[in-house]
Amino acid sequence: MQFIVFILAYPLLWVISILPMRALYLISDMSYLFLYYIIGYRKKVVRNNLELCFPKKNKRELRDLEKKSFRHFVDVFMEFVKSFSITEKELTQRLTLTNPEILDKYFDANKSVVFISGHYANWEWVPFIVESRLNYHLNVVYKKLANTHFDKLVRRTRKKFGVSVFSTKDFYPEILRNIKNNKIGAYGFIADQSPKWNKVKYWGNFMDIEIPVITGPESIAKKLDLPVFYFKTERIRRGVYECSFVLLEENPKHATPYELTNKSTKELEKQIRKAPEFYFWTHKRFKHIGKKLSE
Repeated sequence: MQFIVFILAYPLLWVISILPMRALYLISDMSYLFLYYIIGYRKKVVRNNLELCFPKKNKRELRDLEKKSFRHFVDVFMEFVKSFSITEKELTQRLTLTNPEILDKYFDANKSVVFISGHYANWEWVPFIVESRLNYHLNVVYKKLANTHFDKLVRRTRKKFGVSVFSTKDFYPEILRNIKNNKIGAYGFIADQSPKWNKVKYWGNFMDIEIPVITGPESIAKKLDLPVFYFKTERIRRGVYECSFVLLEENPKHATPYELTNKSTKELEKQIRKAPEFYFWTHKRFKHIGKKLSE
């Protein structure tokens, strides 16, 4: 069944990917109307998340934000589909990296680095431009998809232009292997998902709400004493993004427990409060609320 779904969907996705961006965004606009008004995909999840995070907004403001976030959600999906066929030249016209020189001294010192980011703006295009603009080779971690055929497609797309992609269980061993072979690299994490309940280690504050947060990136950075940066991506206009690095900690071994996790969470929160419509509200970020009190 998985293969049937794949062979039915993939040809359509490929045709969409070779269309000019103007046509692609027209499809995005139509898909938004279908997704939001007819299917109502995860509308209750988005609505609940927004109401939790913005209790001072009135109903009209929340609905307006909800619609804008769904429009962006569909745009990012279409931009990912565009990744199947997009060229490096096209990407450099749509992505800028403002301060790559901030990493030079670490590269010159033969030091690997850690990048932490969230599901904000367009994180799918970012690895392509990072790989082309930095001296570092970029390695990213991802969560496997249930459909094995789409999983292979996503891996192949994300590896475009030389980025290395690893599953969660393979990522840390790969880092250790590189260190053993005296091979430096940049290691990227999307760290704003809600952890599985049996893996909860720390409850942090996100959007003034206490929730369990992922601590894996901090744990790896502290063990290996790798400089940690928040990778900030902002949407300038539709299909155009600007990226920059924010140094969180140069010597993680000296940081207090969960300091790096809190810093990266705060950087993401700053972006959300500035322009909340560009965050992915479809994920169940707050599903563990209240559980800590009942332990």
